Amino acid sequence: MESAAFRTWLDGIHRLDASQRDQAVRELVLAEAGIHGDAAMVASEPACPPPPAGAQTSGGAAAKPDLMARIGQSRLASIGCPHCDGDDIRPWGMAGGKPRYRCAACRKTFNPLTGTPLSGLHYPDRWKDQAQALINGETIAKAAVRCGVDYTTAFRWRHRFLKALTLDKPASLSGIVEADETFILESFKGKRRGLPRAPRKRGGKASKRGLSAEQIPVIVARDRSGATIDGVLPRLDAASIAAVLGPVVEKSAQFCCDGGTAIKAFARRAGVAVHVLPAPGIPRPEAPDLHINNINAYHGRLKEWMRRFHGVATANLPHYLSWRRTIEALGDRSTPEAWIRGAAGLGPYQQGLQ
Repeated sequence: MESAAFRTWLDGIHRLDASQRDQAVRELVLAEAGIHGDAAMVASEPACPPPPAGAQTSGGAAAKPDLMARIGQSRLASIGCPHCDGDDIRPWGMAGGKPRYRCAACRKTFNPLTGTPLSGLHYPDRWKDQAQALINGETIAKAAVRCGVDYTTAFRWRHRFLKALTLDKPASLSGIVEADETFILESFKGKRRGLPRAPRKRGGKASKRGLSAEQIPVIVARDRSGATIDGVLPRLDAASIAAVLGPVVEKSAQFCCDGGTAIKAFARRAGVAVHVLPAPGIPRPEAPDLHINNINAYHGRLKEWMRRFHGVATANLPHYLSWRRTIEALGDRSTPEAWIRGAAGLGPYQQGLQ
């Protein structure tokens, strides 16, 4: 466009009504994305009302939107606009194979992955392979081969997929709640310089037997429905445990533990009924349901599963805890689509699948 024509066009903006301004903004956004306005209008036209449950399409198969559309619908229902939390959202065409939306309040556009760890991640056609690698608990090397990407890319994908799941935790633990701490060997895996000690190979062992500063405390709590919460503790004391368990353990819960000083102090300060087991995992004869066998079994499954990684960097330990927690929460619903939804901030606890 010539300069004179452009100035004339700009002068005309002030004479547009609200509807015309919206259409102009829409055309500019679509032009920037390289999408022709006419094609985008067709893509963003309201779809026909969905058929009743169980209805069949003319081809004989039930109509289903694709994965990105389903993620978009779920995120719109749960959080609305990722920029301003507004709930007046309009379809805004397609870009990069993903539907786009526009918020009527802040006028910003977005897609189903905006504001999630998956935003901007390349090769979406390989995400199901990455999700399957998480389901199988594969090492980085095996995941790289499965996805057909470089080792460093596979590492980055793993932690992008797991980032949102670190926030996917149950809102509350109720009924009989079992809690206990476990310890995982401190690791500087991946760090090349500035180590406070000599490096260990393939996980290695602590230099001292028993508990020491080399062991990182992890608290895990679980109720009888299977809802699980965990956290890496900066130190083993009541305040650190309260930061993890305080917001979720209900006052009416029956709190079972092994009698550690820190965990008893937390229960006393939280005002929950605490039941100290006379020996780990052995209930009192008069109360056979009050035990910590489930949490001890969870610790065993967690550590056996982590063994394949030959040590987990302490900096990444929350991601691995969320990985195992999601495996347990999904159970037989563990599919690549469920893991991609989790990576987009729609994990099993947020969706109420647990």
